[in-house]
Amino acid sequence: MAEFHKADIEKLIDGVLPWPATQDMLKSPKDGDRFDKYVEIMQARVKFEDPILLPLTPSLFIVSSDEGRVVKCGCGHSFGDYRVNWKLSSLIRVRDDEASISEVYKDREMPDPAWTQIREYICGGCGNQLEVEAVPRGCPPDFDFLPNLDAFYSEWLGRPLPDTVAMEDKTLEKIAEWSR
Repeated sequence: MAEFHKADIEKLIDGVLPWPATQDMLKSPKDGDRFDKYVEIMQARVKFEDPILLPLTPSLFIVSSDEGRVVKCGCGHSFGDYRVNWKLSSLIRVRDDEASISEVYKDREMPDPAWTQIREYICGGCGNQLEVEAVPRGCPPDFDFLPNLDAFYSEWLGRPLPDTVAMEDKTLEKIAEWSR
């Protein structure tokens, strides 16, 4: 099994690892502590102390906080329970007319605004754009990933988390709260 240094993994994350070394890293069996090295690198880059349980994107993380397991942006802004689609707690810019969509797409590349919305999900803490979706009008926000953290930690990493949380999508419960 190949053993890669933390500095090489950091270069891979930053996109500056030379291509032959990148290929070698991608093709090699993963070293046992690769996940831990990755989390350690990302933890050093964020502006909060809560331990990262799982990176979702380069800017979004599931963390263990006083609130429980929540999604946080690298700036520290919390989007709440990781079992609720974080996009519901973000700022959302919707491009749904020709004028706003044409700022992104030109001429024949532009989707029909009668059918398509472009949603830009933005962090309310730092203003970074976290994700973009091009979806049919009326389509709910995609819930990209709901990991089973307890299974990942106990079955894959061999070290159970100190608490157990039911793995269930709680997005509809959050939406139901809005109507009360």
